[in-house]
Amino acid sequence: MRITQTETGSADTLLRDKEVAAQLRVSVPTVWRRVKDGTIPRPLKIGSLSRWQQSDISAVIEAAKAQRAA
Repeated sequence: MRITQTETGSADTLLRDKEVAAQLRVSVPTVWRRVKDGTIPRPLKIGSLSRWQQSDISAVIEAAKAQRAA
């Protein structure tokens, strides 16, 4: 995992698709399907690498919680 700085200056972990899948308890192909349908934001591209910020995945989880409560 790599660390990047967010706009607020705090460290934000970069996650691979396998790590995102593990956090969401879904398969890697499902992660990519959710990117395609807009449920999960597109990853950052670093050369040929695709990485998601932990804060983006946390926001997806929080949005799902809010939608469930509504």
